[in-house]
Amino acid sequence: MKDLESPDTQPIADDEMHALADGRLPPEAAARLEARIARDPAALATLGAWQTQRTALRQLHADLLGTPVPTSFVRAAAETAARYQERDQWWRWGGMAASVALAFVLGWGGHGMWQGNDRLAAASPVRSFAQQAAVAHAVYQTEVRHPVEVPAVQQEHLVQWLSKRLGRPLKVPTLGAQGYELVGGRLLPGEDGARAQFMFQNEGGERITLYVGAIKTGTDSAAAGGKETAFRFTDEGPVPGFYWIDQGFGYAIAGKMPKAALLTLATAIYQQL
Repeated sequence: MKDLESPDTQPIADDEMHALADGRLPPEAAARLEARIARDPAALATLGAWQTQRTALRQLHADLLGTPVPTSFVRAAAETAARYQERDQWWRWGGMAASVALAFVLGWGGHGMWQGNDRLAAASPVRSFAQQAAVAHAVYQTEVRHPVEVPAVQQEHLVQWLSKRLGRPLKVPTLGAQGYELVGGRLLPGEDGARAQFMFQNEGGERITLYVGAIKTGTDSAAAGGKETAFRFTDEGPVPGFYWIDQGFGYAIAGKMPKAALLTLATAIYQQL
């Protein structure tokens, strides 16, 4: 039976020598490794070269080690950290780090995401729909490679697929006169079933989204019997938008732009749908 090699006779790994050269090993471990390296001329030469290189690099800018960090650098680092913290807080708040969490937000946003504000927690199904549209816009409008599931070049397939999933024939508005072209669309979950999101973009890269789906308004007085509502503006979500209901079907346009510009786009969409 072949004897197992003892640790002292095994080849010396590069990561071990790196740890020794960087001074990251406890004293006892460093002493044992130095003894092993002393018996290996090649490893000893390599370690010596690494230590020499490390010393040279540290001496190259040694005069800067004791120099205080410029105030402008400190301020920039603090601002960057604040932005990352705000972004991370947004993902935790919205629960949108993964598609399952996104489904929860879009399906239950009116019940949980807005509980910090009593007025919003009591939002009607119509207002909840508008809030969900704003959240969905905020999630996908920043995407570079995957802003949509089906691109505009497959518009016929996109419309047929979403119409089938939502149980109603859908139509994609044309917004070329307003400077926007269709990017594509995707299927999303909602409180009352499937939702469709269509994304449009102008030459400047600015994006707007149209969020569509059935709404069970029940006895909501704002919905006039659940049949129809006029245009309503909302800025309660991450981006402003306009929303309306026509025959129990909700429509919401969202985008980070002035109210007047949003209204122009909402009017153009309404006239076509």
